Amino acid sequence: MLKLVIGDRNYSSWSLRPWLVLKQSGLPFEEVSIRLRERNTRTEIFKHSPSGKVPCLIDGETVVWDSLAICEYIAEKVPSLWPSERKVRAEARSISAEMHSGFVALRHVLPMDIHASKPFAARTADVDADIARIVEIWEGCRARFVDAGPFLFGRFTIADAMFAPVVWRFLTYDIELPVASRKWIDTMLALPAMQEWRTAALAEKATG
Repeated sequence: MLKLVIGDRNYSSWSLRPWLVLKQSGLPFEEVSIRLRERNTRTEIFKHSPSGKVPCLIDGETVVWDSLAICEYIAEKVPSLWPSERKVRAEARSISAEMHSGFVALRHVLPMDIHASKPFAARTADVDADIARIVEIWEGCRARFVDAGPFLFGRFTIADAMFAPVVWRFLTYDIELPVASRKWIDTMLALPAMQEWRTAALAEKATG
């Protein structure tokens, strides 16, 4: 069985992405959760991941330790996790890679913090530019694929999972959004897997 090593639900945006992909794929997997910011965190992670970071996927003797690489590995088992049309699939991969490597200001200034509410958090011009670009991506996808389904490219794909942590960020920091982007967020929030992740994040807070 697949084994996915993840960090805290409340903070580990990178863990959420492949976890959500696995949940949506229907593939059975074992979950190993490691609390972050503890004295023995790094030692515990190194027991599973050669990079010393989470997430990490273990499939027998195969180890994959990058969130997007894990998603790609899962898609090799479940190809429907990417759009079927080559041109659309290329776009989905492009925006996923952009999310994976970009939006540094957003990550630093508005970190994922699911159980918090910080509507008056300070925002820089770089953060606003990141938000504007994300909205541009979401609005563009929904305008073109609205008839195919409620997700970015109609049906759920890895692209939706790559932007899933932004859902929590925009809620925590009360970011105003146009209608199509808000509808996509509502679609994501309605996923049982997203609700499960939030419930677990709140439980982490309750247990310290």
